[in-house]
Amino acid sequence: MSMISVSAACARREAADGCAGCGARAFSVCRDVKGPDLERLNALAETVTLQPGDVLAREGDPARHLFNVTAGSLRVYKLLPDGRRQITGFLFAGDFLGLASGEAFGFTAEAMEASSLCRFRRDAYRTLVRETPDLEQALLTRTSHELAAAQNQMLLLGRKTAQERVASFLLDLPSHDPSRSAPDNHVRLPMTRAEIADYLGLTIETVSRVLSRLKASGVVRLVSLHELQVLRPDQLQAIASGEG
Repeated sequence: MSMISVSAACARREAADGCAGCGARAFSVCRDVKGPDLERLNALAETVTLQPGDVLAREGDPARHLFNVTAGSLRVYKLLPDGRRQITGFLFAGDFLGLASGEAFGFTAEAMEASSLCRFRRDAYRTLVRETPDLEQALLTRTSHELAAAQNQMLLLGRKTAQERVASFLLDLPSHDPSRSAPDNHVRLPMTRAEIADYLGLTIETVSRVLSRLKASGVVRLVSLHELQVLRPDQLQAIASGEG
């Protein structure tokens, strides 16, 4: 695991790769920013590239920057006092990181695969937000969605069985990774089984057992270690709802 340092070469954005041509823009808060405001946003952005295992932000470090994921995926986690890791989320293209941070990051963020992000200085970005109503509204909307997602995660961890948690996770994941097309009912899994277990508050053995049960009952087909196909979406939905 290495801490990424943004070199001048890494941080430099080529004009052709600016905000207007960003493939993640359609899924990001930047979507509604146009004209001169988009040019200002582009001028603030630096490109960060990560390899699997690279650390973007470490819990306790000064939170001087915000990040917008443009490709790839990251895991976000906190370390518990006893040393155990609790994954609090996974980030994909279009997701923002650091919006709710105080003076220091309250989490660690690591790349799960080769990833790229836009990096913004917090003070400069906040100034732009105050002066750009479309961007401010988009951030408010994104924040409300993240709050709803946090509430759903509390329900998932507090009330649902292991099978219901895994089913809910498989149903929800594709909506968080919209930039990559996949065949109908295919779910891409860039994270490991252990990371799924950490996120769902389960053991890796339990996650593996549930996936095997779903496969044996014909609900899913395991295409590879990092992809599965949902063969019976209605049944998976019923399981997630506690009716299966």
